[in-house]
Amino acid sequence: MLSVSNLHAYYGKSHILQGVNFTIEEGEIVSLLGRNGVGRSTTVKTIMGEVEPTGSILFKGQEIAGKKSFEIANLGLGYVPENRNIFPTLTVRQNLQLGLKPGTNTGKWTIEEMFDLFPNLGERAEVAGGVLSGGEQQMLCMCRTLMGDPELIMIDEPTEGLAPKIVEQVAQLLQKIADRGVAILLVEQKLSIALKISLRLYVMGHGQIVYEGTPDSLMRADEVRAEWLEV
Repeated sequence: MLSVSNLHAYYGKSHILQGVNFTIEEGEIVSLLGRNGVGRSTTVKTIMGEVEPTGSILFKGQEIAGKKSFEIANLGLGYVPENRNIFPTLTVRQNLQLGLKPGTNTGKWTIEEMFDLFPNLGERAEVAGGVLSGGEQQMLCMCRTLMGDPELIMIDEPTEGLAPKIVEQVAQLLQKIADRGVAILLVEQKLSIALKISLRLYVMGHGQIVYEGTPDSLMRADEVRAEWLEV
């Protein structure tokens, strides 16, 4: 479904991504792990058209490198940024409605389903997004992206700063999304979450993929974890 080959990206003269290669198949949950500053967030921003790429990014067999973000989104690629970028003055319901693709009123996911998944959001459907807690805003951001019917969704650090109970709810949502046939690229620092829900994992270091494997194989790779993940 997604194939990234020899991907490079720069911030000014800084060479951030240095030949990144990975693939994601339909319905997979794949995690992208690594310490801060190794290029994980830049990878998803580059795929989404927010950073100029060199190299190849194939989505459903179509080259999307160089396309604009809205064009990529319309092809079925969703993106949940780390900053929980909701519309704070709009209600929860209005934020979800904005997630619909132009010209459509319904999709695979409905607002009612979002409220079933997260009763907290249903209870606060008419409340402004800006007064929600950090965890609720994260849920709202993910649910709004789902309203656009993505076939693959990239989620950057969804559990950052959340209480353990909310982290578990987010993990459950990610599994439910995958169960509905949506592939997920998860950028995550919490190794426990990635190991629990991922089919495969990639580890980044110095702007490159330095390891690929299953959760079980990563747990056996003590040297990899010590060098690239553990503090």
